[in-house]
Amino acid sequence: MKTSGQLPHEKQARPGSEAVLAFPDETDLRVYGPAESQSAVFGDVCPLLTSLLDGYNVCVMAYGQTGSGKSYTMLGPHSDDGPVLPLDPQSDLGIIPRAAEELFRLISENPSRSPKVEVSIVEVYNNDIFDLLAKDTVAAVSGVKREVMTAKDGRTEVALLASEAVGSASKLMELVRGSLQLRAKHPTLVHADSSRSHLIITVTLTTAACSDSTADQACSATLPREQTEAGRAGRSRRTSQGASAPQPVSGDPAGRAEQVQARLQLVDLAGSECIGVSGVTGSALRETACINRSLAALADVLGALSEHRSHIPYRNSRLTHLLQDCLGGDAKLLVILCISPSQRHLAQTLQGLGFGIRARQVQRGPARKRPPSSQMEGKRRPD
Repeated sequence: MKTSGQLPHEKQARPGSEAVLAFPDETDLRVYGPAESQSAVFGDVCPLLTSLLDGYNVCVMAYGQTGSGKSYTMLGPHSDDGPVLPLDPQSDLGIIPRAAEELFRLISENPSRSPKVEVSIVEVYNNDIFDLLAKDTVAAVSGVKREVMTAKDGRTEVALLASEAVGSASKLMELVRGSLQLRAKHPTLVHADSSRSHLIITVTLTTAACSDSTADQACSATLPREQTEAGRAGRSRRTSQGASAPQPVSGDPAGRAEQVQARLQLVDLAGSECIGVSGVTGSALRETACINRSLAALADVLGALSEHRSHIPYRNSRLTHLLQDCLGGDAKLLVILCISPSQRHLAQTLQGLGFGIRARQVQRGPARKRPPSSQMEGKRRPD
């Protein structure tokens, strides 16, 4: 988990008195204090990017109360221009721009894998899904409303979702910057630039299959030695717990290279909020209610998974329905919990820690690679 952020203004998150907790998809828990750099936190993410290139689905999710540093952790300091690349290793840019740059650096290390990278960006606002990349002149200041569905291959998808092919980290971040301009925001007494929606950035990568060792070597080239060793140790622990690497999708009869398809989901959740503290009224009050209900639904799903219930209430919220594959599926999941030690926010901090406990108690099956959609035509899973 991770706690960063200097209440009441998230854009001034570090330095501050908050801390960050990171829950990788294993039994480990790592705590980052306010003195830790963004680069150190990204050290937990980098091994997951190598897994992405190897064909595994990956999800990185930031959870916490409003103003606790989620957007800072995921994006970096607030700026009207958004994150700018290339980044300085010592900069305060967050996980999303660092992941974009590292992903394309890894791709450049082995261009023979012929990757295709596509990006889609949505926000879940008032329990509705809005496509922030849709080209619609009517929706000049907001996204286009979409519906979530289960595709023929069994994956959870957004119908008619726009996606764009990108060939560089700068192009990816250009799309992110444009989407952030459309994201719903509203000032509160706790946060002057409070996000009122859940932001989900999905990077779909179709690439030639390759071994784990290739990606490991690529990732280690730009990380400090201690972070690289920590990442390898984490991967070793996950493997020992059953997350074995399965066989890639077979090549077709024409003899073309084997390929795997994987998705990286980067999720900046809206903050849980106490109405009495935030002072919201009117439309902002409805936004707060929808945010809290969707986060409660997310906690309920994790609780049901941890207790091995026969029914998992994914459809109680469009947020959980959209994230169904990464929550209960075969993805490698990293939960980042941003908390505040302030006495004033004790109730929200305890709620956040309770969410983290539920996330840790979920016993997920082995992560496995997913073939391209064309290879899974006709296969469905129960809703």
